[in-house]
This record gives sequence, structure tokens and C-alpha cells, in this order.
Amino acid sequence: MTSWDPAQYLKFGDLRLRPALDLLAQVPHASPARVVDLGCGAGNVTRILAGRWPGAAVTGIDSSEAMLAKARETAPAITWQKADLNRWRPDPKADVLYSNAALQWLGGHETLFPHLLSGLAPGGVLAVQMPDMHDNPFRRLQGEVAAKGPWAGKLRNVDPARPILTAAQYYDLLRPRVSRLDIWTTIYQQVLEGPDPVVEWAKGTSLRPFLDPLDAAERAAFVAEYARAVAPHFPAQPDGKTLFPFRRLFIVAVL
Repeated sequence: MTSWDPAQYLKFGDLRLRPALDLLAQVPHASPARVVDLGCGAGNVTRILAGRWPGAAVTGIDSSEAMLAKARETAPAITWQKADLNRWRPDPKADVLYSNAALQWLGGHETLFPHLLSGLAPGGVLAVQMPDMHDNPFRRLQGEVAAKGPWAGKLRNVDPARPILTAAQYYDLLRPRVSRLDIWTTIYQQVLEGPDPVVEWAKGTSLRPFLDPLDAAERAAFVAEYARAVAPHFPAQPDGKTLFPFRRLFIVAVL
């Protein structure tokens, strides 16, 4: 089980929020009775869902107790539930199942996505956004660095975020099961500041599974090696800021 640091994740909270809002803007449900945020993390997006649909019962689901504790502090009126999304079952069925940058951590999308559709009420909406970065040096170098050096043995069985399906594969999987399906990709040119900002971004998400098994000295050495490997791919601009092209896949399916 990957540990999560809410403070590290929220360090880039504003930049992480934009794809979530872009996804929410395309959810075509005017007045859902039940809304569930799958992989809600610290709950910053869940609170926005509750604001958009104030008459709905809104629930945030996550597997990290640290993230849920942060969520409960900031929005005690929302229902927060710890659960494994692979096993979670909505009861009663939801009108909106929303997931921002969470389902990429789960395998078996060929069965997961139809399962999620089965948890929707008639006319319900499944709205999903996931990073699509596995061919990018940002992700690729994590595995390469993990396979080298004194930490290789500890990291042999690390289970990082998995490659997601292609847009065409999601289309073929979902289109026969829904009345409407929108799929699109967006590349966000994130403008990052500070030293090693891409590494700092990764430390809040995809680098977590590699860091958890290591002790403090190993963790520092691993991060330093990853920083050296990734730096040539994301050079600073003349003004000192770093452009980080981050590709996201969006899916909105209406039952």
C-alpha cells in the first residue's frame, strides 16, 4: 500500500486542480442525488463537487487514511470513506461517479470500467481523468533508476502506476455500454518553479511507491539520482521556470 503525504501532493494543488475542473465542466448531470468522488485524496476536488451540487449526497472514497484525515479536517460535513476501489460497491447506485487522477493506480481496466458503469443509476455519468505519461521520461526514468544502484533489491517488486489503455481501447470497451461517450486528451504545459520542480511534482504522486520501501539515506540517494536523470529532459527556461508537459486522458460516459 502506497503512503501519501497530503502536504507534498498539495504543493502543486492549483496546477493539479485545472484538469479536475475541466473534467467537471463536461459532466452533463443537472441535479444528481448521489455523487461519489473515487480516489478523493485530501478532498479538495470533493468540496468543489459538493459546491456544484449542493442538494446531492456527496461521498469521497480513498484508500489513504492520511489523505482522508486531511479531508475530514477541511470538510467534516462530507461523507468520507476508506475503501479499496477494486472492491468498493456503490449502494445505492450513484448518479455521478467522478474520478480525478486516481484510476491509473488500478489494474484491470477492462473489468474495472464496466464494473463502475454497473454502479450508476439510469442516466448516470462516469467521469474520469487520468495521467497518460508512461512513455514520458518523467515516468520511464523512475523505473530505470529503480533498477540500478543499491536499492534495486528493495524495489524489485514495486508496483507503480500502471500504463492505462489507449483512447481507442476505452472507446471500444465503453461505447456499446453507454448512450453517450466523450473521450479526449489534453497536454497541460505546467509552469513549475523552484529547484528540481519535476522531481518535487513526482514526489507527491508517481514516485511514492519507489520511496516507501527505502530508508532515509536510500531515499535521499534515489531522489538525487532521479533528479540527475530527469534534469536534461526538463531544462529551465530563460526566466528560471520549468515547462512540464503533462498529458491527461479524459472520459465522460453517460449510461
